[in-house]
Amino acid sequence: MSAPGIRGITLDLDDTLWPIWPSIQRAEAALDDYLRVNAPTVHGQWGIERLRALRDEIADAHPELAHDFTAQRKITLRHILELEPDVDTLVEGAFHAFYDARNEVTLYDDAMPALHWLGERYPLASVTNGNADLVRIGLDQHFVARIGAREVGHAKPHKAIFDVAAEALGLAHAEIAHVGDDPVMDVLGALEAGMFAVWLNRDGKPWPHADRPNLEIAHLGELVAYLTDRLEQERS
Repeated sequence: MSAPGIRGITLDLDDTLWPIWPSIQRAEAALDDYLRVNAPTVHGQWGIERLRALRDEIADAHPELAHDFTAQRKITLRHILELEPDVDTLVEGAFHAFYDARNEVTLYDDAMPALHWLGERYPLASVTNGNADLVRIGLDQHFVARIGAREVGHAKPHKAIFDVAAEALGLAHAEIAHVGDDPVMDVLGALEAGMFAVWLNRDGKPWPHADRPNLEIAHLGELVAYLTDRLEQERS
């Protein structure tokens, strides 16, 4: 049984279920180790900070790839490895070194209890602009659909990615609560798509926009409590 008016949940991933920055730091360190062993000349020229700056430059130079972090990363790697022999093998090896570590995440303490509770009562779909792999992470069993910007061709807050999520859940937009940490990508995007927008504000930041979320929470346990109250009201 679901709360009245909400029949499905979509969840952002990075900085919603886990903090992304520690994973990126691990991934950058793993990439650095790979380059040290497999392309020592390149490694001597491209430290972590310089490579991070180049990746940002590549992203700015390719706005058509704003939805595809994998493509951005591979272009960055090809740029620094282009003079190496067997560049294709090195690019793929370097990317997988990065990507394997990027998917080593540490969940927020509230994430797993919330996933269990929500998944028992609602169909869940992940909706992310990033390239996290829920199968590698070991959370795919909690979701009936996994929606990524790379596959859709549009990133949040574009309505298309929310449309794909609604179609995957087989629900009207108004029947879906979208939960995420980003005021623009998640909240304003969900509001524009006609969803019930839940802002996960772990840091207690002030809301920065005129249009407000339907619900603001400090942790996912508050979402569980809110939906529990709705269910109790329905039964009474």
